[in-house]
Amino acid sequence: MAAPAPEHVRNIVLVGQDGAGKTSLAEAMLFVSGKTPRMGTTHDGKSYLDYDPEEIKRKFTISTSIAPIPYKDYKINVLDTSGHPDFIGDTLATMQAAEMALFVVDAVDGPQVMTTKLWREAEDMRLSRAVYINHIDRENANFDAAMALLHARFGGRLGAVTIPIGQAEDFQGVIDIIRMEARYFEDGGERVEAVETLPAKYQEEARNARDKLCDLVAEADDELMMKYLEGEEQLTQEELEGLLDKAIAQELIIPVFVGSTIIMQGVQGLMEDICTYFPHPKSHGRFRMADDVTVRIDETKPPCAFAFKTVSDPFVGRLTFLKVISGYLEPGLELVCGRTGKKERLGKIQVMMGKEAVDVKSAKAGDIVVVPKLSDVRAGDTLSCEGTIAIEPLPLPEPLYPVAIEAVSKKEEDKLGTFLARAAEADPTIRITRDEDTHQTIIHAMGETQVDMLIGRLKEQSGVEAKLVPVRIPYRETITKQAEAQGRHKKQTGGAGQFGDCWLRLAPIPGEGYEFVDEIKGGAIPNGLIPAVDKGVREAMEEGFLAGYPMVDIKCTVFDGSYHSVDSNEMAFKTAARIGFRACCENAGPIILEPWATMEVTVGEEYAGTIMGDISTRRGRIVGTDAGFAAGETVIKMRAPYAEVINYTKDLRSMTRGSGSYTLTLEGYEQAPADVTKKLVEAYEAARAAGN
Repeated sequence: MAAPAPEHVRNIVLVGQDGAGKTSLAEAMLFVSGKTPRMGTTHDGKSYLDYDPEEIKRKFTISTSIAPIPYKDYKINVLDTSGHPDFIGDTLATMQAAEMALFVVDAVDGPQVMTTKLWREAEDMRLSRAVYINHIDRENANFDAAMALLHARFGGRLGAVTIPIGQAEDFQGVIDIIRMEARYFEDGGERVEAVETLPAKYQEEARNARDKLCDLVAEADDELMMKYLEGEEQLTQEELEGLLDKAIAQELIIPVFVGSTIIMQGVQGLMEDICTYFPHPKSHGRFRMADDVTVRIDETKPPCAFAFKTVSDPFVGRLTFLKVISGYLEPGLELVCGRTGKKERLGKIQVMMGKEAVDVKSAKAGDIVVVPKLSDVRAGDTLSCEGTIAIEPLPLPEPLYPVAIEAVSKKEEDKLGTFLARAAEADPTIRITRDEDTHQTIIHAMGETQVDMLIGRLKEQSGVEAKLVPVRIPYRETITKQAEAQGRHKKQTGGAGQFGDCWLRLAPIPGEGYEFVDEIKGGAIPNGLIPAVDKGVREAMEEGFLAGYPMVDIKCTVFDGSYHSVDSNEMAFKTAARIGFRACCENAGPIILEPWATMEVTVGEEYAGTIMGDISTRRGRIVGTDAGFAAGETVIKMRAPYAEVINYTKDLRSMTRGSGSYTLTLEGYEQAPADVTKKLVEAYEAARAAGN
């Protein structure tokens, strides 16, 4: 396919709940266009777009696939995204590359939680939107009920541009409201008739839908709108069709289509309207720069491209998905990455269709292409001639589901580390950290499914066996009162022995860490051995006293002691200090501190009572509540022990049917209650008895 002009490109991102039929819509469009020889389906593992082994196994989309569809003189780039909450980061990043978000909604279930979340994100991005009500041939499908739910959820700017002729088992075709035609489907073909030939019930419904359409579209022209409101004239066919694309681009109308992707009904008309009325990149493509300046698609300016996604392919290496912002891209072109300042040479420019890549000679502004083997380009980077252009990447949700991972074999730890680093580069909603306190490698993800998928790919692509283990909570220990004790170490082995003797005083200093004070007088301990006392105390604090957790907020004073001119050395005084420290702790009121989290939970008002009741069972407390940004939302501010909310992602989804969200920040420590302390001490003692 030759590089199309921006006006002949349509970048459409398919979004919505899993199971609504986004992938089947893309597959149907591919087949109708003649791009594929058969209708690919996800459920039998023969989808052109859901080709990843994990997608085939799970039967839903995990990662965005591109379907470049030639239709007449146009190129429709269909971006098929995941509707699973664990992969929302990939979906949001992909939405940046489109001018139109096409929401696929099931005719039985209506708009669900992910549809609502992504709708709000599309509003924030100022993306034009459209809706395709799918599965109208399903049992219990109801077009009117689905439209009512859409209006209730998303407002009155939705207008049907097609309505069904029959529904469920009686579905026969659709009425095209724009052209006032009936399209009947017969054995994969299509028969078009004038609407006047339909039964009266469809004529009235069609007229009502057209009146609503004209009401919305007329707002795109102020002069025409005034005449329309004054009742001087109705919109002519020419005026309706001439203003519809403008009304869609200005978000004055959200067109609603209906059909069934599995039997490919209502698909060809949708493709026709995408090319005729949906915004092209130059008319609607706008990107906000890091300095808050807005740029538009322009093929006359120097080359510039935005990386919205990267993939690590085990066979061809790194693939970078680019939206061309300006100019032309050609193989051999050198561009500079705004983040690194490094030059990146475009060896090849490719168009992807699922997993199949086809080399192209060039790509113009507005198009979407894939470039392999760029050395250091990440999602969110901007490539330009001088490297001075930086498009503001979309803020992505924070991964709040932590799990620790260990290689089954020590010799595979390096391979595991390399794989995890690449995974985090390819997916910004995966973060890998190393907790030096607990000595664990921790995956921070969006949820359990994302982690399971990661482990599956780890074994398949790297051959590494790994196991997931619970994240160790970073408890601390401290003391609550002052105490003094002697630490004395004496050992005779026949030759030179060891002798160290020191008196220590411990005192709590909440929030101040550790302080060591030297109050030795008269040379009771030589100056050269005082640092050994400090070192011994620090080592003892790292080991903990009650349950093996590091100790904090302690002031240690060495105030007396004795030494032997031959047998005293650094090792002896380190050992004496450790003995003295533990002896002090016996009488200093040792306690365990647990980390606490500050949280803001955003839920619908109907779930607020459930959330507040639940947090009390987790030993948490409510700090306050506020109205949310969206109507009907409540923001609950609260604090809770981190151990009680470390897996809150899964629990919140369950309590709110996937609609809730939250932020979490670790802030401060508080004394653990007696029952928690008892469990931690017993577990520590059992581990020591087992030799661990």
